[in-house]
Order: sequence, then C-alpha cells, then structure tokens
Amino acid sequence: MKRATIAAALLLPLMGLSGCKEEENGAAAAQPAPPPPEVGVVTLQAEDLPVASDLPGRIAATRIAEVRARVDGIVESRVFTQGGRVEAGDELFHIDPAPYRIAVEAAQAGVARAEAALDEASHAATRIETLAASNATSRAQLDSARAAQLTAEAELAVARSELHAAELDLSYTRVTAPISGVIGRAFVTEGALVQASGTEVLTTVQSLDPVYADIVQPVSELMRLRRAMADGTLSQMAPGVARVRLFLDDGTEYATAGQLLFSEASVEETSGQVTLRAEFPNPDGVLLPGMFVRVAVDMALDGDAVAVPSQAVTRDAAGAALVWVVDGAQKAEQRKVKIDRPEGNRLVIDSGLAPGETVIVDGLQKVAPGAPVAPVPWSDPTAAASGARG
Repeated sequence: MKRATIAAALLLPLMGLSGCKEEENGAAAAQPAPPPPEVGVVTLQAEDLPVASDLPGRIAATRIAEVRARVDGIVESRVFTQGGRVEAGDELFHIDPAPYRIAVEAAQAGVARAEAALDEASHAATRIETLAASNATSRAQLDSARAAQLTAEAELAVARSELHAAELDLSYTRVTAPISGVIGRAFVTEGALVQASGTEVLTTVQSLDPVYADIVQPVSELMRLRRAMADGTLSQMAPGVARVRLFLDDGTEYATAGQLLFSEASVEETSGQVTLRAEFPNPDGVLLPGMFVRVAVDMALDGDAVAVPSQAVTRDAAGAALVWVVDGAQKAEQRKVKIDRPEGNRLVIDSGLAPGETVIVDGLQKVAPGAPVAPVPWSDPTAAASGARG
C-alpha cells in the first residue's frame, strides 16, 4: 500500500506538466500566421531602347587661329590678358608704327604729285583739242596730249594704290584677333623683332563654344552593329534621334547632350579604328582641348527590349546574375538572367525574363524561394529627384 501511494504521488506532478504543454501547444496553434512581407515590384514592359557604344575620345577646339605678324617691326606692347577671352578684332599686340606712318605720308605726297600732273595734262589736252577744232594744230599733237593725260591718270591710280598699301601696312601694326575665343599665352614680349616673312607664332586663339569630341570606334564593333541591323536584331536610328552623351574623366556625365557630325569613311591602318566627331555646347568652358573623355553614342535601336532597375539584380557565388520574380501564386521565385548592357540606372536583359513578368526591386532581404510576398508598385526615387530638379 505504501508503494502504491508513493507512485501515485509521483505521477500527479507529471500529469500536471503534460497538461500545461498541451494547453501551450493549443494556444500556439490558435495564433494567426504573420502577413507576407511587403516588397516593391515593377512589371516589365517591352521598350524600344537605343544601343549605345561607349567610346574614348578627346576634346578639340572647333576653330584654332595662330596669330602671326603681317609686317616687320618691334613689338611695343601686349594688350591682352593671357588665358582670357577676346573678340574678333580686339587688339593683341602693338608693333612700332613710326616707319609705316612715314611711308603713308610719302604715299600721300605721291598721290598729290600725281593729281597735279594729271591736272596739268588735262588742261593741256583741253587746249590742244580747242586748237585742233580750228585746225591750228596737228593731229599728232592732239594724240600726244591725250596720251599724256591717260598716262597721268594711270600714274595717279598707281600712287593711290601705293597709298592704300602703306595704310594697310600701318593698320597691320595693330595685331588683332582673327576670331573670337580664348587666347593662350604670348610667345613674344615687348622689344621682340617680328617679321611678316617668318613662321613665328605670336599667340593662339581657340573657339571653345561649341567644342568637338573626336572619338574612335573599333571597326569590329561597327561591323557587328551592321550585321545586327542587317538580320533585324537591331534597327537603324531615325535621323536626328541619336543622342551623344559625354562623360568626364572622373565618370560624371556632362550636363548637355551633343550631336554626331560625321563618321570617317576609311579605317586607320595601324589601329583598325574609325574616327567619329561629335559637337557639344560649352558655354561655361568646362571642356578644354586635349581633355580625355568617354562618349556614349546611340548607334542603333533595340526593339522590344526588357530592362530592370540595377538594384533588382544580385549575383551568386559563381557571379551569375539573379533576379526575384513574383509568380501567379504571389510567391517569390529566383531566376537566372543574362545581362546585355547597362542603360542609365537600368540593365537590359538578354534572356531569362519576358514582358509582363513582375520583378522584385525593393525588399530583397525579406524574400525566400517559394515564400509568399505582398507586392506593391515601386518607383525610382532618382528619376523623381531628377524630375523635381528639372
């Protein structure tokens, strides 16, 4: 009896513990499941996107004028600020004008002498013509008088041309800017002897608004694009549609797009490249000749392309590109994709996705394969910020 009593006493606490566990399990089963995590999604749409070539290039001035002396003489003064802006016709150097003023005065005296000789010859011819009318002189004297008058007229024309030449040489003592633009450093100083027959450059003026971007493209890439357009994979850009975007050496994009002017019709023999030239406005002087840049040129049009925001793409351990897709059951599915190229802050997908599919962009850390999600529309905040600034 005592043993039975002791056993019963020991079983009572165990039965109590078992009852408590059953109550806890029942309470846990009664609690509702947590809602699926909210994720930002975009629905893919087919687009016509340009195919851009990212090419190296260098900035060049649209016009370069080398300023040289047009008369011989000693430089008296330099009247410009090196590195400043000048307008066409602004005086840059002043050459000693004294010898040329003397030449002008001598030419003026020559004109006066020729005018006096013409006046005398004209009066003589008039008198001879009057005498000839009354048969008081011979025909030979009349012809001689008329010839003397014509000779005096010719000598006056020569004297006047010599005066114009002397005045032109005098004007050349003011060395002026042939074009408007930014002027470089002076290669001569006051007291230097300059010569019209020499090859010495006094300074240079460069027109820097707009500027050229001379860029090179491998001929292999050009042929690949042409083949893609021939087989219908890509289409030709419509005239005037192609954009040319410029990126500075630090990677920042230049604020204003440019236009493609021409492409060379021949291939450079040593490098196997063709040269393209684009033009960019440069009102603030940001772009300087010789500056290294990269230029994105829209070469063709990719029809029915699919692009996803860059942040929607992750990588696995092997480096393969992955995206999360919301299936018809509102569950997350991981998908391998092949990336073709970047397009702004998006990536163009070559394979793995199709128009109409829903891709998770925001909240990737909340999803797991096969787990339910609550998709909400996602909008690019950088695009909204750019629109607000515009």
